[in-house]
Amino acid sequence: MAAVSLRERLALYLDLIRWDRPAGWLVLYWPTMGALWLAAGGWPGWHLFIVFTLGTVLMRSAGCCINDVADRNFDRHVKRTAQRPITSGKISVKEALAVGAVLALVAFGLALTTNAAVIAWSVPALLVTILYPFTKRWFAMPQAVLGIAFGFGIPMAYAAVQGRVPLEALWLFTAKIALVLAYDTEYAMVDRDDDLKIGIKTSAITLGRFDVAAIMVFYAIYLSIWLWIAARHAPSAILYIAFALAAAQALWHYTLIRGRTREGCFVAFKQNHWLSATVFAGIALSFALRG
Repeated sequence: MAAVSLRERLALYLDLIRWDRPAGWLVLYWPTMGALWLAAGGWPGWHLFIVFTLGTVLMRSAGCCINDVADRNFDRHVKRTAQRPITSGKISVKEALAVGAVLALVAFGLALTTNAAVIAWSVPALLVTILYPFTKRWFAMPQAVLGIAFGFGIPMAYAAVQGRVPLEALWLFTAKIALVLAYDTEYAMVDRDDDLKIGIKTSAITLGRFDVAAIMVFYAIYLSIWLWIAARHAPSAILYIAFALAAAQALWHYTLIRGRTREGCFVAFKQNHWLSATVFAGIALSFALRG
């Protein structure tokens, strides 16, 4: 019985951190890898590759724990989230916080294997991750705060490679915020009716009828800044082709979200990681072909 109980508990923990929905951490992973490649001028080495791969998964998982604890009283009113482990009572708040704390500590342990600059940046990264869920109660564009939380991997990647965070890293960071505003507004459009009823603030509500246009502008900002910086490091035909393919994906998203249907907006959100994966592929291949 104990073994069965342990397996059931593990299944709940995996559900808590969205283990079966990798799109949630992939949207963090590809821009972080892109920044790592740009900072290193190509392959960054196995140590940093492993640190930032595991760190991305761990911190996203810890963020899920924090988010679900903060939103547990709201989630029960939204059909899509009503059966989450905390909201349904299958996992207690203390247990979820303990899981999140362990995951964050392991991620911090990975940061300790790098340098002082990365460790310093990891502190505000954690604080913003904790703050984000609560901004939905009072800030009109909480997706911008999520963008900051999700973007910290970029300056940390530069810090890990170069021991400092140059201006171009901050440009990439800003562009990552725009990317998060794009895809998380698509996500917020799925729950807009429920969020209006329960009083949560989201970018989809704040932007109103300009939501679709704003999303396309956010995509344009992300792609423009990343292309500008990537082309300075590794200009090539493959880089430009990759960015053209990413832009085509953004246009495809427009066809999905322009009707503002729940189904279309949810598909657009779930497929978002392919856009930033295409950008990363262009960057990585450009360096590989050059070297």
